[in-house]
Amino acid sequence: MAIGLDVTTPPAPENPEEYDYETCPFYGELSVRGGILVGTVVSTEMEKTVVVEREYDVTVPKYDRQMKRRSRVPAHVPGVLEPLSVGDTVKIAECRPLSKTKSHVVVEVTEEASIEDVVELTREAEPDPALSAEDLSGGGEQ
Repeated sequence: MAIGLDVTTPPAPENPEEYDYETCPFYGELSVRGGILVGTVVSTEMEKTVVVEREYDVTVPKYDRQMKRRSRVPAHVPGVLEPLSVGDTVKIAECRPLSKTKSHVVVEVTEEASIEDVVELTREAEPDPALSAEDLSGGGEQ
């Protein structure tokens, strides 16, 4: 079933008996409408939800310059697109409200995240291999 967008349809769910068809735009009853946004996944902490951040420019007429702004949009992840990771570039579409904060659904993963992207977004560098486990935990005598 086509959802009316120019996106590739993911493969069918593996176990159809347990699949949540109510919140799937591809194989279920969830219709998409309105705006399409492209952004980067910055959080995957919630179950079946990702936070997508998009950056855009706003004109400041007083100074005749551009200013960067960013917005974070929580979006539902259908079971056929899981798992997503931090740093992935995704396309999200507007749909009916799915919860208090979610009114968008992920419809396509346009680019997978590289290791450098993940390190930059999470700001977690790998620990120095020369340090011992005791040094990393901060459990030293003073």
